[in-house]
Amino acid sequence: MIALIQRVRRAEVRVGERVTGAIDAGLLALVCAERGDTEAVADKLLSKMLAYRVFSDAAGKMNLSVQNVNGGVLLVSQFTLAADTSSGLRPSFTPAAPPDEGKRLFDYYVSQARAKHPVVEMGEFGADMQVSLVNDGPVTFWLQVRP
Repeated sequence: MIALIQRVRRAEVRVGERVTGAIDAGLLALVCAERGDTEAVADKLLSKMLAYRVFSDAAGKMNLSVQNVNGGVLLVSQFTLAADTSSGLRPSFTPAAPPDEGKRLFDYYVSQARAKHPVVEMGEFGADMQVSLVNDGPVTFWLQVRP
C-alpha cells in the first residue's frame, strides 16, 4: 500500500462543485492499494503515516507528527500511484488492486484513521476529483508498505 503525503497549510477535494473534504494545516495523503494488500498492511501504513515526523519543532527540525500538532488529515484515493512506468510511454496499472478491493481497503483505511485521529476528511473513491492544496515547505514523502 502506498501513501504520498504532503505537509499542507490547507487542502480540499471537490467532486464537481461539492467539497467532499477540507482541512487546514496537516497532511494530504494520496492513498493507493496494490494487489495483495491486506488490512494488516493498511494498519501498518496508517500507523507510520500518523506518526511520521514531518512538522517542525521549536528548533525548526522535522520532529513532530500530525498527531503531535493536532493537524488535519485529508485522504484521497489515487490508484495511479501504483503505475508501472518502467517501459514505454504509457503507464500500466496492473500493480494496483482491482477497483472493488481498492475501495474496500481505502474505506478500511479511512475508518481506521477516523478511529485514531480526530480530524480526518476524505475524497470520493473512483470519482473525478479536483484536489487543491498549499504545500507547506514544500514537504512531500512517499510511504510504502509491502504485503
